[in-house]
Amino acid sequence: MKIFRHIPFFLYVLIVYNALAFSGTEIETVLNVRFFEKTLISGAILSIGMKDALVIVGVISLYIEILKSTRTSAFSVIDHALSLLVFVAFLAEFITVKNAGTSVFLILTLMSLLDVIAGFTVTLSSARRDVSVIRE
Repeated sequence: MKIFRHIPFFLYVLIVYNALAFSGTEIETVLNVRFFEKTLISGAILSIGMKDALVIVGVISLYIEILKSTRTSAFSVIDHALSLLVFVAFLAEFITVKNAGTSVFLILTLMSLLDVIAGFTVTLSSARRDVSVIRE
């Protein structure tokens, strides 16, 4: 079970999107499915569909990945490398696969890029801080 902690959460998001995109139904039809609708006190109607759910899961995954990047362990470098590979998969699929050419997939791809950048930035910052503590 420990291996699942080291697999980037964006890989799971990519798998879910691909399962939806290649389910045999047109991707726009799948993404426009609404499964929650509620009238707010203001009278506005809050409607959440598959597009929204994927972006929400992406934001939660980004938070978890940034939280994971604050750990300092032997696996952190491997975790960053895997995150980079997941981003490359997102990017390659966005460019080459018709069903991945949606705004939702673009947002998820940018979140994956932000995960890679933030992971390396946090790791380098904490490593620099650890070196400065040793010097003093």
